Amino acid sequence: MNGILSGLLFGATVVALVLGLTCIVMAILSGKSGAEGLREKIEYGFMGVSGLTVTLVLGYAAA
Repeated sequence: MNGILSGLLFGATVVALVLGLTCIVMAILSGKSGAEGLREKIEYGFMGVSGLTVTLVLGYAAA
């Protein structure tokens, strides 16, 4: 049973890491300019940092 929970925790950690990094890359590569572009970059950046924070919390829980 412990192996199943560890596997699910690892899977959730990997998903959070990938989504966090993807959002950060999307914020960097955003092609829009002006107020709309800045808003989009802030939103993607916030979601990316949130994803990385969730990754750190799940990684700490797995340790």
